[in-house]
Formats: sequence, structure tokens, C-alpha cells
Amino acid sequence: MADTEAGREPSFEGLMKELDRLTGLLEKGELPLEEALAAFERGMALSREASAILARAEDRLVRLMEGERGAIEEVPLELANEKPA
Repeated sequence: MADTEAGREPSFEGLMKELDRLTGLLEKGELPLEEALAAFERGMALSREASAILARAEDRLVRLMEGERGAIEEVPLELANEKPA
């Protein structure tokens, strides 16, 4: 991936695009066993990277959610968009 080669963290979208490409190759079932294993291993690594990016994004969102008194409080994302009754 270009982002990784340049020393930057890959984007979530870039990881997902590469993961989708690898999934397509594996679903075709035409790769030799060693190539299929390598693609699967790469896909697992991409999945872990994407999960880490999502976890950092969730952490940022939690820190940005402020309670009534200005204290930071963790609010589930499903409840964050609901208006108080």
C-alpha cells in the first residue's frame, strides 16, 4: 500500500479496499494454496489494523462527548444522537 510505503499510517478506507480485493481473490478459489494462505494472512493483518483505527476513532468520540456539567462521560453512540425527552 502506498501509505505504508511512505511511512504514514494507512487510511481505514485504503485498508478496507485492500481487504475487499483480497477477499475477492480468495472467494474465486483459484489461488494456489500458498498464495491463498498468504492472502488470508495479509487479510487478517489488514483486519487488525482497521480494527485498531476504529478503536482509536471511538476513543476520540468518547473523549469529545461532554456531560451536562462539562465532565467527560462515555455515551454509547446509539444514544448520542437521541434528543432528551
